Amino acid sequence: EAHVVESGGGSVQAGGSLRLSCRASGFTVDDADVAWYRAPPGRACELVGYFGRDGNSFYVYPVEDRFAISRDNTKNTAHLHMDSLKPEDTGIYYCVIGKLAYYSQYACIRRDQGYWGQGTQVTVSS
Repeated sequence: EAHVVESGGGSVQAGGSLRLSCRASGFTVDDADVAWYRAPPGRACELVGYFGRDGNSFYVYPVEDRFAISRDNTKNTAHLHMDSLKPEDTGIYYCVIGKLAYYSQYACIRRDQGYWGQGTQVTVSS
């Protein structure tokens, strides 16, 4: 059965870095879209960014110069690299991999496309 498993969350101080991983099983990531979402405390889920199978990428304004999505095809894993972390980056981060038709808050709410990770907590302290 196809699925993905997330890892790599944790607690860091502001200015630190983390790398989140999303390892796929049952399908290959090199022919799939990858997106990351996050749910800040007390707030709705929001898009962080995506890396399409066509090579196009997008990141929301608060993270566009600090976060990057990559694929490691040898390990069938996608990563979210996060630098210069800020307290407002705190939240539960979710990856989704698959043939993704749209990227939005509703995609995170509905979860009706792709394979979703279980979520991993990121906590950034000031």
